[in-house]
Amino acid sequence: MKILLVNHFPLEGSGSGVYTKNLAKALVNFGHQVKIIFPEHEEKQYEGFESRVILFKGPHTVHPEVDFNFPCFTSHPRSNTTYYELTDQQMKTYIDKYVEVVQEEVDRFKPDLIHAQHLWITPYAAMLTGVPYVITAHGTDLKGFVKDNRYHSFAIEAAAHAEKIITISKQVDEETEQLYHVPADKRVTILNGYDETLFKPVTLDRKEVLKEFEVTDEADCVVAFAGKLTHFKGVDVLLKAAKHYEGSSCGKVTTLIAGNGELYGELMRMKSELGLDRVHFLGHVNQETLVKMYNIADVSVVPSRTEPFGLVAIEALACGTPVVGTNQGGLPDFIDHTVGRLVEVEDDLDLADAIMAELACKEKDARRSFCAEYAVKGFSLEHSIGAVEELYKAILKTK
Repeated sequence: MKILLVNHFPLEGSGSGVYTKNLAKALVNFGHQVKIIFPEHEEKQYEGFESRVILFKGPHTVHPEVDFNFPCFTSHPRSNTTYYELTDQQMKTYIDKYVEVVQEEVDRFKPDLIHAQHLWITPYAAMLTGVPYVITAHGTDLKGFVKDNRYHSFAIEAAAHAEKIITISKQVDEETEQLYHVPADKRVTILNGYDETLFKPVTLDRKEVLKEFEVTDEADCVVAFAGKLTHFKGVDVLLKAAKHYEGSSCGKVTTLIAGNGELYGELMRMKSELGLDRVHFLGHVNQETLVKMYNIADVSVVPSRTEPFGLVAIEALACGTPVVGTNQGGLPDFIDHTVGRLVEVEDDLDLADAIMAELACKEKDARRSFCAEYAVKGFSLEHSIGAVEELYKAILKTK
């Protein structure tokens, strides 16, 4: 098969970007040809599949195709521009560019199927080509749908004409039905997979890794967080929890926060006001660095107010790190007492207690081994992308 993937975001720095890149790599390994359309500030090519970059205006972009930064639903390490602040003219420019590029690549690449990411503009562009297409609803698109009705007509029409809509969790599936009125026979839930060649248990020297991160703490335990520094990720709740567990009987607990976003300055001030000397903001880091962070951590935390799926939680489990997450969104679909703990949203005391319980676990080695095995068995790329591949085949059989 020849599959054209289209995303609103770069292939790093967002969950859907990583999903799209992982999807491409797995499909190529399965013997298919893949091309991805995505925005960037500069030309970028990846091994194994073709790329068509749409150049948006960044700090050092030469000859951008679009004279503003690529918009997001919340934020991205390379853009804080949101869809909701685009002028009507910028919105038209954005939509027209995707329609133009998708049609150009259909003519050039001649795909059998288009897989559009998000129930937003990419599937609308796919619809206009006449090529069969599927959509993955990632969750942030549904938040955007509620926030800005200027995009409704494009998203609803695209959803209506799609062959299938993949939803990444039970919650996303329910919201897709409610917001877009997509019938059950057109929806299929396929949980995300992770790159098992990258995220896996590795024996590392904690002190040396902390030194790489420019952290000089003598750490008995490490708590890790990875994600955007935006309101719905709940990092402020984690900081309040850190105030409790830093002074607990768990010893010297260091907290590592990997990510960036519009709340960086506010969270840094909060850290100072709370007197959190052992909380360290690492900024945006690449996936290789995340592997190191998870492998030296005793627990990874996903304190989100809402989390459509939580790929970072799967990646942490794959490295053998138990996860404490909130009891909402996609997290309850795969986190239970065998691999971590679930807590109530906004409850910093509950969060602190769950983190301390993981830090005090007397069978850490056995728990870490189970977490890694659990991830491989249920969420490897072969497992999750295999389901996507079967969906493609079933659709093309009817054409």
